Amino acid sequence: MEFRPRNYSAEKQAHALPRVRAGDHPLSAPSSLPHLQVEVVDHWDTEFLDPLRRSDNNAEAAREDLVDIETSSGAGLSSEASIQNPSKEWASFKRSLMQRFPVSKTVSTSSMSDVMVKGRKTYEKSSTSMHLEELDDPEKFAEEGGKVITGREYVSRLHELKAELTRAWHADDRVTSLKISIKVARLLMDTSVLQCYPTLFALATDILDMLGDMVWERIKLKAEFDEDETKFCFLPENFSASDVCSDAKETCNNWFCKIGAVRELLPRIYLELALLPCWRFLVDQPLDSLRRLVMMTRGLADPLASAYCRLYMSHCMRNLPSHDTGCLLTCANDFKIVLMRVMSAEETSHGNLSDNKRLLVSLMEPTIEFIMKCIFKNMSERQVGDVLVELGLGDNQMELFGRFPYVSIVLHHLLKQLPSEVVSSRAVEILRLIELSNDDSFDQCLNYRLLGFRLCERSQIDTANAVVDKAIQVIVQYDGLDEYLKVADAYVDIILQNHMDDHLNSILEGISKRACSEEIADDEMATLQSILVKLLSYYKDLEDIFSMNHFLKILDLMYGSSRSIVNMHILDIGIRNGCIRDPRTIQFLLEVSQALHQDENFGNLKDDTNQPARLISQFVSLVDYGAEMESQLAFLVECRGSFGGIRGLKVFLIS
Repeated sequence: MEFRPRNYSAEKQAHALPRVRAGDHPLSAPSSLPHLQVEVVDHWDTEFLDPLRRSDNNAEAAREDLVDIETSSGAGLSSEASIQNPSKEWASFKRSLMQRFPVSKTVSTSSMSDVMVKGRKTYEKSSTSMHLEELDDPEKFAEEGGKVITGREYVSRLHELKAELTRAWHADDRVTSLKISIKVARLLMDTSVLQCYPTLFALATDILDMLGDMVWERIKLKAEFDEDETKFCFLPENFSASDVCSDAKETCNNWFCKIGAVRELLPRIYLELALLPCWRFLVDQPLDSLRRLVMMTRGLADPLASAYCRLYMSHCMRNLPSHDTGCLLTCANDFKIVLMRVMSAEETSHGNLSDNKRLLVSLMEPTIEFIMKCIFKNMSERQVGDVLVELGLGDNQMELFGRFPYVSIVLHHLLKQLPSEVVSSRAVEILRLIELSNDDSFDQCLNYRLLGFRLCERSQIDTANAVVDKAIQVIVQYDGLDEYLKVADAYVDIILQNHMDDHLNSILEGISKRACSEEIADDEMATLQSILVKLLSYYKDLEDIFSMNHFLKILDLMYGSSRSIVNMHILDIGIRNGCIRDPRTIQFLLEVSQALHQDENFGNLKDDTNQPARLISQFVSLVDYGAEMESQLAFLVECRGSFGGIRGLKVFLIS
């Protein structure tokens, strides 16, 4: 056997990069991060330049503020466009997540990894806040100490980690890139500061997504180019594992082996999810790996961490060419189990979990919302029945809803995504299911409210009478005005469309009774405004309004801008039919106009057409007492005293 002779000097010279003079000193402060990119001279066509070098432009996002992350990727997109583009939809979702749960002004340094406080300036807590914390929880205070870092620096450090990863990758330092990625993934294990976790998740997964893209492109280049930079094949969009060369497979397998060596379960799952599409280089069925990861998430004990891990999984599985609803259904069912454990946790156990139960559930809510959207996206009505059975809502498609209670918050987002045809045809069964599902994860009245609004999406409801009868039974059980108004508001349209006058009078009586017994809050006033505006939009004549029991009594209880908006609708109805001659109608509209003009927000209600003043002016000009000149003059005198500030009307009153 003879070995092939090798000329090592010639090989070294052939593989060496050409040297060029640097334009900037390597240690000088760069004006922008993209200048850190290494300039190379080669003979590749620009179409096949390493896309990882172009991705360095994304590092500029590391300088952006919290709310502006990835703004360019989703700006100006309609909801339809975002649905068609998963990456845009994901970027928009993360931005909304960060805006909904902003980082607090200060974050305790003991609640984060050293990687977050390295090189950061920490601050001492004030003596007052330290003393209060010590009184509230002495053990927790002893563990945490008094060091804090600002929320701005917390976010800035995550941006810096992204920039460090980009620099290491473009310097061909894959080991450092992987180490930084592992550090970032480990940050997601810390849920001690609940309010900060959504922002941490959004920024950390942005880094992991970037790593996944870079690894994918590197392996793809190895599969298409040989060592001397000659393209020997082209991988099509739907390539199979047999199309990939052994060198690329070896590189891919090496990445998964390194990830598999990570000791902690959560970062190991996150990193493999980031590289999930890369399984296509090794096997033809990457869904098998996804199903394995779904099972692995059941080993995550922290409910918040496990919920957001499943959220990231739902995002990553959309990067695969084939869609598996089964994995999403498993995530949703596992989510129900996690929530039931959270809600049943004893108040004295599980540390801060029980103390922040309400906050914890609200933080977990966006995860189930996103998963439900993914499950029902582009799903036919025939498939919906099978999915509902898989979600535990029935033994078969003929017996869905109403047999067993369901977790309220999961049910809420399930109702949001169900096709309107299914909601309409199963409305009575869904009402029964909502009645059974009354836990602390979500307000039951909001599920009744959502069902009412979903039913209004259909012009006709076959079971309208049965649905409204049941809804009225539910509404009368609420003693508080807020819950009563929220549910009633959702069913008013159905009641009006089906001419259910008895039910309408019953609702108005209930509102009057509850509004008189307690002060009406601002949010309750907004809901009350919604109900009255619906009534006024349906009726075309003031006589119909006068005939409604309790309407005028409820109107007298209203105040502020809500009262003014309702008054404008009443005036609009009053002037719609021309001359106004009925003394009762004239007196009523005069009082409405005076209340509208006297409102302290009258100036703020004015739009480009000066609508309030226009309505009042039209009303005054349309009043006609006929031959009763004294009554006409008395009316004009009163109007001059009340509305003298309206310029257009002032000329009419004087003349």
